[in-house]
Amino acid sequence: MPLVLAILDGFGVAPPSFGNAIWRARTPSFDALTREGFTATLQASGLAVGLPWGEPGNSEVGHLTAGSGRVIYHHLPRIVLAIRDGSFFKNPVLKEIASHLRNSGGKLHLLGLTSSGGVHAYIDHLWALFEWARQRGIVVALHAFTDGRDATPHEGKDFLPRVIARMHDLGVGRLASFVGRYYAMDRDGNWERTKAAWNLFVHGEGERIRQSEIDEYLSRQYAKGLSDEFIPPASVVDEEGQAITIQDKDAVLLFDFREDSERQLARTFAHEKFDSFDRGTYPRVFFATITQYEEGLTPHILFPPQDVIDTLGEVVSGAGLQQLRIAETEKYAHVTYFFNGGKEVAFPGEERRIIPSLEVAHVDAQPQMRAREVADEIIVALAEKRFDFIVANFANADMVGHTGNFTACVEAVEVLDNVIGQLLPRAQAGEMTLIVTGDHGNVEAKIDPHTGRPLTEHTTNPVPLYITGFSLPDRFRGISKLTQDPIGTLADIAPTILGILKLQVPVSMTGRSLLR
Repeated sequence: MPLVLAILDGFGVAPPSFGNAIWRARTPSFDALTREGFTATLQASGLAVGLPWGEPGNSEVGHLTAGSGRVIYHHLPRIVLAIRDGSFFKNPVLKEIASHLRNSGGKLHLLGLTSSGGVHAYIDHLWALFEWARQRGIVVALHAFTDGRDATPHEGKDFLPRVIARMHDLGVGRLASFVGRYYAMDRDGNWERTKAAWNLFVHGEGERIRQSEIDEYLSRQYAKGLSDEFIPPASVVDEEGQAITIQDKDAVLLFDFREDSERQLARTFAHEKFDSFDRGTYPRVFFATITQYEEGLTPHILFPPQDVIDTLGEVVSGAGLQQLRIAETEKYAHVTYFFNGGKEVAFPGEERRIIPSLEVAHVDAQPQMRAREVADEIIVALAEKRFDFIVANFANADMVGHTGNFTACVEAVEVLDNVIGQLLPRAQAGEMTLIVTGDHGNVEAKIDPHTGRPLTEHTTNPVPLYITGFSLPDRFRGISKLTQDPIGTLADIAPTILGILKLQVPVSMTGRSLLR
């Protein structure tokens, strides 16, 4: 009997409020799940997913924790600990960068997300890089990506001056350029966006402004209705009015620790043979990344991946069962690479199907995204009768939640309820076991109760867990613990699934089955 795990990205649990898009939506399918199956809440942030205390969860750590069945020290705290114990400043790749620049006389270009978000990058990591460069007399140029999704929409106006002040206080570096993450962090194959970022960093193409004009430039973009996410490329020129660009003999370090949203940009630097767009001049640089974005991209990685064994996918594969992963482009890496513990290659018996994301600049214009197509693919796979375990990601609640458009968020929740409603009758008919969960909070808290302004970032709220269908023991049916008090964590999902599939839980999994 197949088991389907439907992961609703950015779907948390919060008390009823006018800012809770789930509470404001019509959700007959979720209501039926609550009545008929086993319902609980799981902790999905902070220490429970390998992040610092009080840090909101995110899609990467959510899928990593759920798929591995244990808490894994995530990149963020791992790097912070290295900073605190001093080993960061002795990192062998940083030593290589220093040696290269000593011999070449070039600059170090730091590229990454510059915000308070902590989802893709962490500001303390950047501060440490500044300090390391100061100690070694290295010339630094910062190319900042403005956020607007994992931080408030207009944080950049205050945050960029804070970064500039830090560089000034340390006497190291200057802001060379900035651009919205929409361009620099695309992960959907929209190469024209990546090209705009490349042309800014390498060719200085963008509006040329002086450092004193940053506030005015951002105010102009905000007046057009743009958030930090969509800030057009801006080159911050030097005293002679010249753009500070990446040149031969320089070094480039991408300091975002999260892998998926940096792959496209990283490939433009790493691949000598590159055909996704015309790069024009291709500078020969020492290229490094703070974590491994994908295998074989560069040997220069400050914090290489940790080996995670006995993940849910690996155990299912080892038992000779067939499994399928389904997602639209936005979340494809999460149900494959992250769910498999940071392994790029599929396990034996694992098939993958990708649904191309819609080519829209603003997902709130089409909050349905590709949810119906993902659900249709699940139904097709069930009809094939080949798969024992299916994992699917529905991106709507997270992607639309990041826009802060409350009406669109409510519509996204209703779309999710509708597609779960397509799967629920099959579970009720005994054709499968259905587990529905979230990976972190977002759509359940979209209005700041103090200011009334839209919220665009993730939350620390727990996520729901619904289990229904053939394999759910009768004694668990109708049990609802959908409250703010979690009974477990995302690490408990893998052991729970292995229990339903009647497979042995490996000792390396520290989570526990919730159906014992």
